[in-house]
Amino acid sequence: MSNQFSSFRLTGLGMLAALLSQGAAASFVENSSLTLAARNFYLDRDYKGETPYSAAREWAQGFIVRANSGFTEGTVGLGIDAIGMLGLKLDSSPDRTGTQLLSYDPVTREARDEYSELGLSLKGRISKTKLSVGTQFPALPIINASPARLLPQSFRGAYMISDDIDGLTAHLGRMDRVNLRDSTDYQPIGLASPNGRFRPGASSERFDFYGGDYRWSDSLTVRLFHAELRDIYTQDFLGLLHTLPFGEGKLKSDIRAFNSRDDGQARGGKVDNLNVGGMFSYLWGGHSLGVGYMRQFGDTAFPYIAGGEPVVLSDGTMSADFVNPKERTWAVKYDYDFSASGIPGLTGMMRYLHGNSIDLPALGGSNLTESSKDFELAYVIQSGPAKGLAFRVREAFYRNQQGAASTFRSDNETRINIDYTIKVW
Repeated sequence: MSNQFSSFRLTGLGMLAALLSQGAAASFVENSSLTLAARNFYLDRDYKGETPYSAAREWAQGFIVRANSGFTEGTVGLGIDAIGMLGLKLDSSPDRTGTQLLSYDPVTREARDEYSELGLSLKGRISKTKLSVGTQFPALPIINASPARLLPQSFRGAYMISDDIDGLTAHLGRMDRVNLRDSTDYQPIGLASPNGRFRPGASSERFDFYGGDYRWSDSLTVRLFHAELRDIYTQDFLGLLHTLPFGEGKLKSDIRAFNSRDDGQARGGKVDNLNVGGMFSYLWGGHSLGVGYMRQFGDTAFPYIAGGEPVVLSDGTMSADFVNPKERTWAVKYDYDFSASGIPGLTGMMRYLHGNSIDLPALGGSNLTESSKDFELAYVIQSGPAKGLAFRVREAFYRNQQGAASTFRSDNETRINIDYTIKVW
């Protein structure tokens, strides 16, 4: 796979250079863009109860430069995208690393002063179909490059997106490596195994996926995807997004179902999981009030790629994922956009999740519970010299009945972000 990517890059660069030398570069340059994003991130997990260490607490500064070209003119357009990322340590200590903000030495647990990486991808376009090879940031239910730390998770592979069929956005891809959020190098794609759910260290060099979103109508979108992490698991996804006018507002339904089983050599052990969940929200004025439920069927937990989060009902929670074996999760969520009260740019969120019937005999029992209370307040400056400067504060209070060996331990968590993106051109 690596040789195939290298060959493609060399061939693509040769073709691109030839086209540019022939004067076909007008759109390539005119439709290019360059942005610089700065992110200041403070993360504090204050663990409660019996725990190997009392806290994970770090502060870091990140910079992300994205340079995206347009496409060369002609039936087949070619282009190139580049991303450079830099993370800088502002505060850390060996007794409180592990936030995934900073890369650190696994022996001394000393965080590195800085870490950086460069990603490149060649892209081609025919009509409304685009193909890129190289660094990828997919955002799909079955593979999601997590943006939840200082620098985003990325993958290496080939990814095609097509809008040629009216109403349908089709996706097709193959990834062979992943670069974790606090890492500077690519490695085989691993299976997440928090709480010892699967065989530790299971990884593969091939993740294939295909599927799409079909806009059945203005109010209904159907999502279908299939994925295979070779010799570890296969997964099918069905999703429905629907809005319905109701009274002074509208009712929004978000239903997600994942069917997962082990594949080939089953390097991660048995995988047998059906995850079904739905969030039903009513939106009116600046308000949104939602109630959700998610349940794990089958003999194992929900499988997903290591280094990120599962895109399920609990997506966005900070201290746990709520997809343990047999788990049943209720959720209540309230959002408010203060622009409805004359304060544009200010938003708030409150959420409560409660999971029960958790089956983890090695961590305390077969009818365990967990819960999380989440709060968020964010503000984006709307005008003036600092327009676009964003502030975000999040608090979570997570509790569970699992033992000290659990990956997710009871904690109070604080995250503070200050983000600013400058469009250079």
